Order: sequence, then structure tokens, then C-alpha cells
Amino acid sequence: MSTLNDGSFISTVYIHPGGGAIARNNHKNSDKRRRILDAAVSVFAEKGFFQSKVSEIARMAGVADGTIYLYFKNKDDLLISIFEEKMQEINVTFRRALEEEKDARARFRKLIHMHLAGFQAYPELAAVLQVELRQSSRFMRGYKKVELKKYLDFIGEVIEQGQKERAFRPDIPLGLAKRLVFGTLDEVVSTWVLAGRPYDLETLADPIVDLFLRGIQREPSGTKTETERR
Repeated sequence: MSTLNDGSFISTVYIHPGGGAIARNNHKNSDKRRRILDAAVSVFAEKGFFQSKVSEIARMAGVADGTIYLYFKNKDDLLISIFEEKMQEINVTFRRALEEEKDARARFRKLIHMHLAGFQAYPELAAVLQVELRQSSRFMRGYKKVELKKYLDFIGEVIEQGQKERAFRPDIPLGLAKRLVFGTLDEVVSTWVLAGRPYDLETLADPIVDLFLRGIQREPSGTKTETERR
């Protein structure tokens, strides 16, 4: 466990060996808006979006019910704000962490580990982003999802670097590749949440890396997989 104060957010983060870090804030030191967001994550994860009441969120955040509406229009606005702000934190944290790695293979592996380890460290956020967020018709239909696009572009940058280094196949369209990677991670985390989190999510990181770097084609006898070589 570590505390970050880097200008982008002030929070307590839980860091797994793979490097995953997603903000879980210290309520005593954070402002009301952030306390409301963190309280909403906990309430939405426990009770579900539709069953949650604004009064419950206010109580957990330690504010009056009316204070919620000073910062957010309604529950939908609160739910979408959770997505945008947490995704913004993820984008900042992940990009900074991957700067430590030089080659594309290492950056790709670290990205996969951070994604899975981060959500395992903050399962309430995983439940909200993977399940409850999809209950919002506003999010699914009309919302532009700016921070999600940034995350997809970030994945694309890593893949494009690998293509330039001749580590990844250059004939795969970049748009397809980055959506396949994100789609896989999204489905893996969603399945983990819906199954009740019965296993260590990060143990799937190396097999996912191996699958993307080597595909499902069977290698000749005696050839080691990416996981076995580590």
C-alpha cells in the first residue's frame, strides 16, 4: 500500500505485485466531491445502481442529502462521473508506470498486469464499472466516453510501438488490435465480478499476454510458451 500525491489525485492506492494501482481515497483528507464519488462506488457496488438511494450515498460520504445535488445533477450524472474520473486516474497512473518500460513487449505485459491487478485491488469499482455502469441508458447511448477513448488510444500506442519494433505483426489493423485487447480485459474482469470474484484475477495476466503475443495456434513440440519462459 502506498500514498500518491502527484497533482493528478491525492489518494491511498493499493498496489499489487504486477503494478496495478487504482485510487481509493482517504475520506479525511479529500474534498466533499471526492468523498461523494467514493461513497457512491461503495453503495452502487453493494446495492446496485437502481436500488441505491442518494440519501445512502450522502450518509456514507458524511454530507447532507442536498449536498449531492451541488455537485451532481442526479444518480446517472454521479455514475458517469465515477467512470470519467476513475478512468482519468487510471490513464494518468498507467501511462506514468509504463514510461519505466522501454520495449513494447514489456510495456504490453505491464499494462495487462496493471489492469487486472488494479481492479482486483478495488473490487467495488470493478463491480460499478463492469456491471452497474451498463445499467445507465445515458451512458450506453448518448455519452461520448472521452476517457475510455484515451485508454483505447493508449493501448493502441503500445501496439503501434510493437509493430515498429517488429515485435508485433504489422499487418493487423491497429483499431482492431486495441479493441481486441480492451475487449478481452473487459470480459475477463466482468466474468470475475459476476462469478463473485472466486479466484485471483491477476493470475490470468500472463496467459492473456501469451495468448495475444502467440495466438491459439499450437507450437511445435518443445517450444516454450511466454508464461513458461518467465
